[in-house]
Amino acid sequence: MKFDQSRVSFSAHSVNIAGILNVPEAEGKLPAIVCTHPTSSCKDQTAGKYAEKLAQEGFVTLAFDASFQGESGGEPRFLEIPEYRVDDIRGAVDYLTTLDVVDENRIGALGVCAGGGYTVNAAMTDRRIKAVGTVVGVNLGRIYREMNTIETLENIAKQRNSEAKGGEHSVIQWISSSPQEAKDAGITDIDILEAVDYYTTPRGQHRNSPNKVNVLSFASIISFDAFRFAEKLLTQPLQIIIGEKPGGFGSYRDGYEIFHKAASTKKDLMVVENTSHYDLYDKPEPVRKAVAKLTSFFKENL
Repeated sequence: MKFDQSRVSFSAHSVNIAGILNVPEAEGKLPAIVCTHPTSSCKDQTAGKYAEKLAQEGFVTLAFDASFQGESGGEPRFLEIPEYRVDDIRGAVDYLTTLDVVDENRIGALGVCAGGGYTVNAAMTDRRIKAVGTVVGVNLGRIYREMNTIETLENIAKQRNSEAKGGEHSVIQWISSSPQEAKDAGITDIDILEAVDYYTTPRGQHRNSPNKVNVLSFASIISFDAFRFAEKLLTQPLQIIIGEKPGGFGSYRDGYEIFHKAASTKKDLMVVENTSHYDLYDKPEPVRKAVAKLTSFFKENL
């Protein structure tokens, strides 16, 4: 199905959010899906590609840049604050409800990687989201709580003191800046190596995804649990998609965790064989399988 694509903007927590809206060429009010990108990513990468493919299946879709990132507003730049990321999703739903083409009672949400965790979290308290899909969804806080947490928090405390006295913001790289840099650093984990390949080479790199994060973000990330209260509050239909090959980001483990934890009576876990976390970002066959499953799921539940 053909669709019209336009650049749009909306507000979330008083920040201007930049989005890409895809509207199928179809009559009547249509179901809609909010598509949320991973950390360090943008609307023009994997979340936007899923949004386009779902628009071809008849859904209005909205992909957007997180607040403080990409083409969205917000200062200081490059903050990754989970509570804001969750509220960005609520703002996206707000925006969709104002569109004449959208049936406000048929809005779903899809998130990729950390965007999946944020989507799960948003759905728990936003009952306008009627169906939830995740592709290699992860609980971002869990990842960082398994690192050297106290040392990180001590460093953040020093940075906050510095900024309080007029010091500069501290902005670092999320990942290595090139495959060679990752190799030289002795990195062997499949998820990290494929992240570097996706984000720093022509495969997936984009100007709105500059591989930068404000250090102060990690205090909020460490204390965030995307799946907290899911056993009570996550009751919407749920479709989880993960790859068979586990890696350091833990989407394989987190997929099973949220599947078993969610209160949803209607839920499904799809494991794509011989597939890694990043294969489900852009590799044609894994993405085709994921989109087919998501299309069936959202058509049945929206």
